[in-house]
Amino acid sequence: MPDLLLELRSEEIPARMQRKAAGDLKKLVTDALVEAGLTYEGAREYWTPRRLTLDIRGLTARSADQREERKGPRTDAPEGAIAGFLRGAGLSSISEAQVVNDPKKGDFYVAVISRPGRPAEDIIAEVMPGIIRNFPWPKSMRWGAASMPKGARFAGIDGKGPESLRWVRPLQSIVCVFGPEHEETQVIPFEIDGLTASNITYGHRFHAPDAITVRRFDDYVTSLEKAKVMLDADRRKDVILHDARDLAFANGLDLVEDEGLLEEVSGLVEWPHVLMGEFEQDYLEIPSEIIRLTIKTNQKCFVTRPQAGGEGLSNRFILISNIEAKDGGKEIMHGNGKVVRARLSDAKHFWTRDQGDMPDLDTLEESFKKFGLHKEKPLDQRMAKLDALNVTFHAKLGTQGERVARIRALAKELAPIVGADPKLVDRAAVLAKADLRTEAVGEFPELQGLMGRKYALLQGEDASVAAAIEDHWKPNGPSDRLPEDKVGLTVALADKLDTLVGFWAIDEKPTGSKDPYALRRAALGVVRILLERNVRVALRFQMVKTLAILTVAWQFDSALPEVENARRLVEFGLLSPEAFEEIRDRLTGPSSAEVLAEVMGPIAWDKASDLLSFFHDRLKVYLRDQGARHDLIDAVLTPDSDDLLMVARRVEALTAFITSEDGKNLLAGTKRAVQLLAAEEKKGTVVADGVSEELLRLDAEKALWAAITVASKEAAEAVAKEDFRSAMEALSKLRVPVDKFFEDVLVNDEDTAIRANRLALLKAIREATATVADFSKISG
Repeated sequence: MPDLLLELRSEEIPARMQRKAAGDLKKLVTDALVEAGLTYEGAREYWTPRRLTLDIRGLTARSADQREERKGPRTDAPEGAIAGFLRGAGLSSISEAQVVNDPKKGDFYVAVISRPGRPAEDIIAEVMPGIIRNFPWPKSMRWGAASMPKGARFAGIDGKGPESLRWVRPLQSIVCVFGPEHEETQVIPFEIDGLTASNITYGHRFHAPDAITVRRFDDYVTSLEKAKVMLDADRRKDVILHDARDLAFANGLDLVEDEGLLEEVSGLVEWPHVLMGEFEQDYLEIPSEIIRLTIKTNQKCFVTRPQAGGEGLSNRFILISNIEAKDGGKEIMHGNGKVVRARLSDAKHFWTRDQGDMPDLDTLEESFKKFGLHKEKPLDQRMAKLDALNVTFHAKLGTQGERVARIRALAKELAPIVGADPKLVDRAAVLAKADLRTEAVGEFPELQGLMGRKYALLQGEDASVAAAIEDHWKPNGPSDRLPEDKVGLTVALADKLDTLVGFWAIDEKPTGSKDPYALRRAALGVVRILLERNVRVALRFQMVKTLAILTVAWQFDSALPEVENARRLVEFGLLSPEAFEEIRDRLTGPSSAEVLAEVMGPIAWDKASDLLSFFHDRLKVYLRDQGARHDLIDAVLTPDSDDLLMVARRVEALTAFITSEDGKNLLAGTKRAVQLLAAEEKKGTVVADGVSEELLRLDAEKALWAAITVASKEAAEAVAKEDFRSAMEALSKLRVPVDKFFEDVLVNDEDTAIRANRLALLKAIREATATVADFSKISG
């Protein structure tokens, strides 16, 4: 069966786009070929900075013939219906249709449409121009005459034809060859914007720029290799990594590996050549994180460290060249070294300036007083500056200074719950965002938090405060570490709750795949902190308090009448216009503040309930990732569950119980009881709340009622003590009497009083098990 080789060669494609673009090309081409009736055995994509390549093996040479029977109207249908049928089926006369008899519906027309198969070459030539023209680049461009303003274009580009080709970088050539493995291949010469597909490609831009004729994939790869082009990106990564390790080791160093940087540099070179540069030892006084980011961001180079270990770096770095220089790379290393030294000089300047006094301290007095800051400490000065500049956090959520004030107030509430030192928590909350005004973070935003920790330690802050400044951003995802201690946990919780409640208050919630403010990540961070650090928080109540802090700290202005404050709440979506009109007249009296608080209470509760549901979704994802069954989570979780740690513990206990023999049997009996009850309740039967012992006739029902009475009491006591395993053990005692009940007792007794009492007994089973979980939601 024939194979297809496709190459799209252009100017350099940005490294971050290459892998996805190659995958997109594979999917678009294979989907189009399959839709056209072709099949294939396998396909693999390749990419370099200057080309996207697709190798499709075992492609059918021709699409299959197709036969379709299209049912039409009855033979006595109106002429208009028959004419429409003929047009849709492509028939010129009704005589070309067949008449089929249906015993029930009578005679009707059927068109038999036959479509002969098409050669694969024709299909490929037809689908490829559209795929190339509509390729989903994140950013694309026009070039040459097509990129000029309309009035400046040369004759022939008049805007009346198809839109000129857009590609990520100017497209230079297309290879498209098709044919069997051991026979001569043919070019499929489709054309797009003046480019015609051929069997000609080109090698390395500098080492082998001449034309190369290719026949099929194997000789294509071999020819490119001779022309200094390594087609396989994963092989380029492997060569870079091992050569870099070897070069570092030969110089008594270890490579500091970076998967993201490795992926990027493999997309910058077609023929990787590893070299080593160096900079002055003096620059090692800069924090290693700044050195690493400076060299990585600006020069796409790897750093190294001494083989002895430790966190410090060496003054050597690894760079990846795209050419084999005649001088062994001396000029390349020299040039990169000059740039690295210049960048490190800037970084050292930032690091030094951040430790000094700011020039305008006298203008910051109000901010110093507001946050209890120390005027002689550099990080405090930056916090005062952040507040004084009124740097916006969000147009509807105030400034960064106002946000810090909210986090500080919320952290004060959370400190006793988490068990953290309130003084350390207050200090950490005040300084948490201060490094946003440092020059180091201004240059490298990804260092926020980390630089705050370093500057805090330099000015003598407590180690827990310094750690909390870095850790309050954490965890930044499911695999990121949690804050180190209780101070950091408290500030991290306050930060995330303020973010979530704030954006919920202004209705900026995640929708579908869109989550511009990373609210899902923040909620997952709260879930992880609560569950992995055993923190008990009444989450909905805490969210209501957070909303109150948000409202008081930002929306309300004590200098304004309450009616004006209410108008501001309407403006920001926290109070409906209808609710405002209802209380407007009451907002002018002496109790106006109480009136507004009375109205805002239910609104805050509704907002918190909606956000609690969002937390439940994140909790479900987290617990499922930990191996919990979705039905067991649903059995425990209710809309009012706001102690997420207790939910997780209940799920854990339920999992252990339901997988035991007693649990399986009790589940079966309970589900039977619940199903019988549900059927009766659906009929409108009102089941009594209590069981009458006088109406218990059989030993099995008497034994069951006695067991339910004991098990319910023991389970409730265990739940009150949050001992869920003991609660499950108490319920397990119901297994035998429940089984015996269904063996010996007929619920639908002829005596209506006895029947009603037995239904009440079933209800008692449901209520006893409900102390731990809703067994009706458990599968099995």
